[in-house]
Amino acid sequence: MLTLPAVAVRRDSWRYRARIGLLSWLGAVVLRLLGATWRVRRTGVDPYTQGTPFLAATWHQSILIAGHVFRDTGLAIPVSRSRDGDQVVALLDRLGFAESLRGSSSRGATSLLREMIRRLGDGDVVAILPDGPRGPARRAKPGVIAAAAATGVRIVPVGFAARPVHRLGSWDRTAMPLPFARVRIHYGEAFHVPKSLGEPELEKLRAELDLILEALHQGLERELDGGRAGTERLGDDSSAS
Repeated sequence: MLTLPAVAVRRDSWRYRARIGLLSWLGAVVLRLLGATWRVRRTGVDPYTQGTPFLAATWHQSILIAGHVFRDTGLAIPVSRSRDGDQVVALLDRLGFAESLRGSSSRGATSLLREMIRRLGDGDVVAILPDGPRGPARRAKPGVIAAAAATGVRIVPVGFAARPVHRLGSWDRTAMPLPFARVRIHYGEAFHVPKSLGEPELEKLRAELDLILEALHQGLERELDGGRAGTERLGDDSSAS
């Protein structure tokens, strides 16, 4: 992903806003053009056909794939309050996502949860990258479970994989499918979280979400790598391009 040069620029200055605007525009153009070449196949039950709201959950490494696949859907995504988060928000806006929720597990967690509850109560769909914003990679934080418990909406785990793919040098090894890559998406089985959760139950569900997302991602990756022994096919095609 394009990033701002490491220079001291005030976040409320016109130079900062101009840089954010330019880089987000370039990023959106590149992602839309690149994504138009991908051969996308979706499997599993599309959660939008089961009604809204719901909480979608996937690993942070799939942010670019998801950014293209779910563009122009009005999906809302929590984004950290950092400078990097400012750029992500601007990019998501140009890709047709809903106004981002600002906050993370380290900054603004309480206000983020309140805003998430409000958005879900209004019938919005929120997608969470539960291992973000800084990892550890592929290990969920409890926020998605807490949000589902507070709102009563279902969690839909989503797996992504692509071949050929380039991995960025970020903490999460963000996946960037190459031109004409095969991209696979699988919607896992939705599940509800009880409203009254103690710490042991919350941790148990958090760990279960880890296992579910790992199984989805690894299953799709094995499938794209040639369906080696032990690979399980993940359902019938629901769409392809």
